[in-house]
Amino acid sequence: MNLDNTTLTLERNDPNINSGLYIILTTDEDDSRPVYIAGNFNDWRTQDKDFMMEKIGNNLYHFKFSHDFDYPELLLYKFTKGDWSEVEIDRNGNRTENRSTTAHTGIVNEHVARWRKNWLPFKQSFLPQVQLISDEFKIPQLNKTRKIWALLPHDYDSSSESYPVLYLQDAQNLFNEKAEFGNWEIDKKLAVMSEYKIGKIIVIAIEHAEEDRIIEYNVGKTVLGKGQGKKYIRFVTDTLKPYVDSNFRTKKEREFTGIGGSSMGGLVSIFSGLRNPEVYGKLMIFSPSLWVIPDLKIKPKKTNAADTKIYLYAGGDESKTMIEHIKKFQNDLLASEFVNDDSKINLSINRQGKHSETYWSDEFPKAIEWLFFQSK
Repeated sequence: MNLDNTTLTLERNDPNINSGLYIILTTDEDDSRPVYIAGNFNDWRTQDKDFMMEKIGNNLYHFKFSHDFDYPELLLYKFTKGDWSEVEIDRNGNRTENRSTTAHTGIVNEHVARWRKNWLPFKQSFLPQVQLISDEFKIPQLNKTRKIWALLPHDYDSSSESYPVLYLQDAQNLFNEKAEFGNWEIDKKLAVMSEYKIGKIIVIAIEHAEEDRIIEYNVGKTVLGKGQGKKYIRFVTDTLKPYVDSNFRTKKEREFTGIGGSSMGGLVSIFSGLRNPEVYGKLMIFSPSLWVIPDLKIKPKKTNAADTKIYLYAGGDESKTMIEHIKKFQNDLLASEFVNDDSKINLSINRQGKHSETYWSDEFPKAIEWLFFQSK
């Protein structure tokens, strides 16, 4: 591959080449996924279509910043295949430092040796601290007890920072290597995100009720019968959150508080957000069991919830109605004005996605990044 020839071609094709900055990228590994530039000019968004590079040859890409681009004093950037799970790494699998330039015109030649694949490899030193809050945390609303975990940033003990909090259902399947159907590997995903200085968040993982899981996550009267979901939501909101806020360094406000889950755990998280918009400003909803309540009515409370951010995910190979249901739910949210700006809803659909932990695992870091660490 001859970069001199590429430069000459660009100069011939663009007589105003010095009116902007060209980035030319060569790679050692090529595949069909597009390449994006993420940096301090776009809040490090890793799948920003405005900064997708054009493929101009085998293992060869380019991107031009326009002549009127609003450059930071020092342009910082990295290359990704769409998110931090697929970011550039060096030939030994190590994190690369931010690239930088002060140039506003001309050509900058760059090279990527390898790309991360499915968040691997990760470094043990960045794994979150996994702390068992209690084997038998009391749930007075249900007259039960439950095992609850806290995943804290790796440097929690040496830091004085306060952190956003995400409450997640089905802890048995979030980071347990022995889980029957696999797990989300949220510990490994958070480790890689921490290495890139994003994703520093407290995750509160609540184990489900085993044989009573469906009853406990079922809200009101549905096709499954009468559930205990309202009491469960009151437990997380009125009992568990105050405990967490009192015992950990949390950012308590709604804009830093999220709740989420998958399947029935996603459904109970939907209701948690709809019923308590003053508490939860972020919802992470994966493959929700919306079929359980086909006539779901969204009645916004008077509390201003317009800035609630909702990340919706569905797989095309889950059921015949999954994508239909989640698109309808998105439209109903907007029509009801529970969220009055479609930029506050991120709908992610994987047409090959199945109803399994593997696919929720892939989606987890993307959701974390968008919900908590992107301003747009």
